[in-house]
Amino acid sequence: MNIMASPLRFIQRASFCQSALSWEGGVSMVQGASRGIGLEFVRQLLEKKEKGHVIATCRNPSVATGLLDLKKKFEERLNILPLDVTVERTIEEAGDSVRSIYGSLNLLINASGILSIPNVLQPETALAKVQKSSLMLEYEVNAVGPILVLKHLWPLLKAGGGCGTERDVAVVANLSARVGSIGDNHLGGWHSYRASKAALNQLTKTISVELARKKDPVSCILLHPGTVDTDLSRPFQRNVPEGKLFTKEFSVERLLSIINNTKLSDNGKFFAWDGQEIPW
Repeated sequence: MNIMASPLRFIQRASFCQSALSWEGGVSMVQGASRGIGLEFVRQLLEKKEKGHVIATCRNPSVATGLLDLKKKFEERLNILPLDVTVERTIEEAGDSVRSIYGSLNLLINASGILSIPNVLQPETALAKVQKSSLMLEYEVNAVGPILVLKHLWPLLKAGGGCGTERDVAVVANLSARVGSIGDNHLGGWHSYRASKAALNQLTKTISVELARKKDPVSCILLHPGTVDTDLSRPFQRNVPEGKLFTKEFSVERLLSIINNTKLSDNGKFFAWDGQEIPW
């Protein structure tokens, strides 16, 4: 360990935080927060910390009962905003709201994603079942949406860095999936979902290179939550091995531990829920 580097880094960070708008406990944003893993992220960010503000976004906040219940309990710390990842205007408007209220951001979690929609979208078990509409829809929601959110929130993350938190950097955590790994693909199938998550991985990795080149105090990581008992996975849980179906509480607790310990050197990495790196 370089004993001279730590004090210098502390001085640089203190100087940066003095020039940036800092909120005690930090400001976190969870995109795709109305249910499932996203909602659980919001709950744990609020309940496991006494300080810090959380912005939760979803397509229709008025019917997001889980978020509305949390709002009653954490009225001063939780802000709910409308955002639809398929409509860039709503992303830009949400970013403008965050900018006007908070001025900076320390954590962005992109949690939205789709795998199946009854009578519309089903994971393909063979090439013959692949449809253009499925490929385009999953790409739009699972890959394009999160990157557009990052596009509009990046200046706020740069302004926030790790100020007000225990981290040295702001963190962007995009929820991916192990099936998005090309190197780990030994079973095939699920063409649209695999491809959309592989695209998310590549886009996130490319952005991480750009942020590193600019020396921004932001670390972009990808997270695989495991197979979690949510609406997304419920139709496909029959073949999950015993002990490999996680609760939302367990998965999010593990993922938050990874996020809270993320360093600048982790920028561009792909982690599973247990902290192990996943091959591209």
